[in-house]
Amino acid sequence: MQETIHHLSHIDLDGYSCQLIMRYTPYKIFNYNANYGAEVKERLNEILENIKHDKGKIVILITDLNLSNDESKWLNNEVIKLNNHSHNIKLTLLDHHGSGEESANKYEWYYLDVSRSATKITYDYAKEHFNINEPSWMRKYVDIVNAVDLWKQEEYANFEYGKVCMRLVTETRELNRVMFNHEDREYKLSLLHEATKLIDEDDAPILLDEKIHSLKKTFFKKENNDTLDNLATRFIVELLGTKRNEMTIYYKGYRGFLSYGVGNTSIIGNGFLVAYPEYDFIVDVSFRGAMSLRANNQVSVSQISKEWTNGGGHPNAAGGRIVGFKEQFRYDKVKIQIEKIINDKESVAGDLEYKRED
Repeated sequence: MQETIHHLSHIDLDGYSCQLIMRYTPYKIFNYNANYGAEVKERLNEILENIKHDKGKIVILITDLNLSNDESKWLNNEVIKLNNHSHNIKLTLLDHHGSGEESANKYEWYYLDVSRSATKITYDYAKEHFNINEPSWMRKYVDIVNAVDLWKQEEYANFEYGKVCMRLVTETRELNRVMFNHEDREYKLSLLHEATKLIDEDDAPILLDEKIHSLKKTFFKKENNDTLDNLATRFIVELLGTKRNEMTIYYKGYRGFLSYGVGNTSIIGNGFLVAYPEYDFIVDVSFRGAMSLRANNQVSVSQISKEWTNGGGHPNAAGGRIVGFKEQFRYDKVKIQIEKIINDKESVAGDLEYKRED
């Protein structure tokens, strides 16, 4: 029976490189990423939800993330419960952070080795336990990530190239990984894959450093060339358009679009409203609960902001802050919070002062 792998990894170079390695296995893989803290359990819950009705052979693979003793106990129990109800789930964690030692001593599925990066552990594990179609660059790339992640400056060539590769992850902020988790991951992995092609070039770190901007533009460019900002904006507006069914909200008969953590609302928000004139307004909520609203002469977002958060601004550009907003790692939970505000306010607020002209 063909295995399906649900792969959760960290959001740094080491974490994404683990997922790049696993791309060369023949299995069906669903990727997830998380930073440390509450997001780890949120993503694990997402995985458990996704596999709840799948009775096939499943591997939950966790790389470059350590679990606390409580998290490990919880996850272990959840997998046991599912397996007791006719599931076939194998749990594997590959990590190198010493803070996971307590869990590693308790659970056989928790593999810990502080002497190697998670990428190197994943590479070695995949060669032993999975079928892997290894390209010629892979071993060298693994050594590069290993050198920079463990800060082995004595491995000068690998270390210097690894430092530039780190920027391919840390400086790719054009896409929001909550709203566009798949596209953001593809963006980072595509840049890392491009980096593998330059490993053996003369002055490889300098060459890659000089190519970063053009590599980023190539990912976003579809037809005509433009500035990176403009290319990324068009890319994001198109992505927002594909998510209209799930991200549309309504307030007093006006149609709005709710985004989360996209930012740059003046450019992206207005670009969206021009591309999709059936929408009266767009609102972007930041991770800290700040709201940025834009309209295009269809409705007064200043009035909406006032009614929702006691904020304000101009008819076509306004903002406010949601008191008590809880940062979320999943869009659907953000939408629940915003729709509660809408439902609470819609029944008590008066008519909007700036109405659409029919």
